[in-house]
Amino acid sequence: MSTAEEPVKSITYQFKLAGGVEKEFTVRLRSPSMSLEVVPRERYPEWTKLEFHQCPNCPLKAAQSPRCPVAVNLMDIMEFFKDCVSSDVAEITIISENREYRKQASLAQGLSSLMGLTMTTSGCPILDKLRPMVYTHLPFAILEETRYRAISMYLVAQFLLQKQGKTPDWDLQKLAAIYDEVKKVNRHFSERLRSINQEDAGINALTILDCLANFTQLSIKKTYIAELETLFAPYLKD
Repeated sequence: MSTAEEPVKSITYQFKLAGGVEKEFTVRLRSPSMSLEVVPRERYPEWTKLEFHQCPNCPLKAAQSPRCPVAVNLMDIMEFFKDCVSSDVAEITIISENREYRKQASLAQGLSSLMGLTMTTSGCPILDKLRPMVYTHLPFAILEETRYRAISMYLVAQFLLQKQGKTPDWDLQKLAAIYDEVKKVNRHFSERLRSINQEDAGINALTILDCLANFTQLSIKKTYIAELETLFAPYLKD
């Protein structure tokens, strides 16, 4: 649990489905680490075991971590939406401390934002590299927003590495490799969900996340850097 030294920030997702069904999920994040506050359970479903369709790039060992941290923190979400179709439209409201978002969108769109938030804060060693982006969580993010935030996050990390006397990667060479590992997690976690007879809402939400990861990775090249040079022209003048 959190302590006085670890204030908690909450982000609440509210779903209003057809037929008047409503559901609310509150993600509680320890600040400033943005790690998910987890409430232990007495029982967990079989599919949350670490070795159940474990991602091939997962560095965790069952002896120390018997459950997949991502599966544990997604199980309530998956349980509620297990019979939902991704194209179903819902009124989705996201409430944080400083702002509120509201959109009528497909369940896949809303779920992709909620799942992305939960997955990157769950303690997965692979997805942890994207956790700093949660500091500026942006529901319903499009490609342009995602790649800008991803590169900005990565460059801040390089600045901090340099401050510690380590070698920074100012050319973004390792960022593409990070996204390679993230895509493996997205795709293999989809297999985990398929194995428990889920309808397609959760699976297609992961597909959206995987597409964003794929396009962000492809954007780390000279053409996008040229766009940034135009945007940052006031800084680049003599």
